[in-house]
Amino acid sequence: MVLMPIGTPAVPPVPLANAKAHLRVTHDGEDTLIAELVDAAARFIADDTGIALIDQAWRLSLSDMPTAPVALPRHPVAAIVAVTAYDHDGDPAVLDGSAYRLDTMRRPATLTFEPGALSASMTGIEIDFHAGFSPAGPDVPDTLRRAILTLVAHWYEFRGSYGPGEQPVSVPMAYSRLVRAWRRIGI
Repeated sequence: MVLMPIGTPAVPPVPLANAKAHLRVTHDGEDTLIAELVDAAARFIADDTGIALIDQAWRLSLSDMPTAPVALPRHPVAAIVAVTAYDHDGDPAVLDGSAYRLDTMRRPATLTFEPGALSASMTGIEIDFHAGFSPAGPDVPDTLRRAILTLVAHWYEFRGSYGPGEQPVSVPMAYSRLVRAWRRIGI
């Protein structure tokens, strides 16, 4: 199973001006760094929690045909864009929307295939879907926006002591408290 983003979100979950205000930075000299820290913090949260903050297209590739409902590893799932099955020769076939059902009432959302929708001649599948709270940053829950600002401030503070390859240096406890309710719980 491989999950990959298709493109990037249209806007950051926290605008540069908000991040600069949080850091009390009034000059433009570090705008690029701060924007990169916001992006890194958003990706960190997505990997840590499975949350897609801003609407984004994702592709889940499975090398085997599913025999049970497929969990979509980004939340909240907004829509299925396409489901493509591949045969032994690698030829694609896009499945009709009636061949599967999306259940967004659980986390993770699951995709269940109707009986007979997948044939034995199929060897792999790609599921393209959209996930995220909305196309705009203000719709991201406040606790997650504050978690981004917490990471940005922490990493900004250590920017001179550690090189880019050594980041993230650490994660502050405030971040952990802010994302606690959003984390995936595994057994």
